[in-house]
Amino acid sequence: MGRIVAIIPSRLESNRVARKPLADILGMPMVAHVYHRAMQSPIVDEVLVATDSEEVKDAVERWGGQAVLTSTSHRNGTERLAEASRDMDAEYVVLVNGDEALLNPEYIETSYRALVESDAEASILVNPFHRVDSPSDFKVVLNLKNEVMYISRGDIPCDARNPVEHRLKAYHIMTFRREFLGVYASLDKSPMESIEDHEHLRIIENGYKLVAARVESTAVSVDTPADLEFTREQMPGDPYFARYRHLLNDAR
Repeated sequence: MGRIVAIIPSRLESNRVARKPLADILGMPMVAHVYHRAMQSPIVDEVLVATDSEEVKDAVERWGGQAVLTSTSHRNGTERLAEASRDMDAEYVVLVNGDEALLNPEYIETSYRALVESDAEASILVNPFHRVDSPSDFKVVLNLKNEVMYISRGDIPCDARNPVEHRLKAYHIMTFRREFLGVYASLDKSPMESIEDHEHLRIIENGYKLVAARVESTAVSVDTPADLEFTREQMPGDPYFARYRHLLNDAR
């Protein structure tokens, strides 16, 4: 197994949730929750937050985490990941979205295994999804080899002619072969990426492989104020939170 680093890209500004990385969840900023959950993965050698904000970096370090400052010019989190990992001694880089406050750290290994057992350049997780007309959730369609064919804010596959038992939603833990991140960052923004506003369409539109692994999860990415409230309601009974909630007492 090559060295594995988990990086959490975190941009302070957000269109729908103000100052999202610093959003309070039970007295701790969201980005700190994600960091300490990623640290629970047994296969990860290092975890760090990559941010363009001194304020986010300070918050991560205040809660015992490690953070690095990156350029403010990146168009998305994967480009930020490419910069942060460029000179790292790592074979694999795991992207953990900074708004996955209910992250299941066990799924990091699921993502990693999906990649190393394939010839793809990157992997993504997907889980069954039943909500309709939800453009903040990215739906994924796979081929028979579990490779991603398309990602959309729309309800795909379409049920206009035939029933759809369930759709698949992107769960944003991804693993990359580190050298591919430099390739990704060198590519122009692709046409469907621009329309759907999903950065990983750039991978498949350029002919690279993105393999998927299926998981079962009721967690949500914090994309809206309603998602933030749901996360605040779920966190007190969360088993992974129980492993680091002592930090709340340490901070007082």
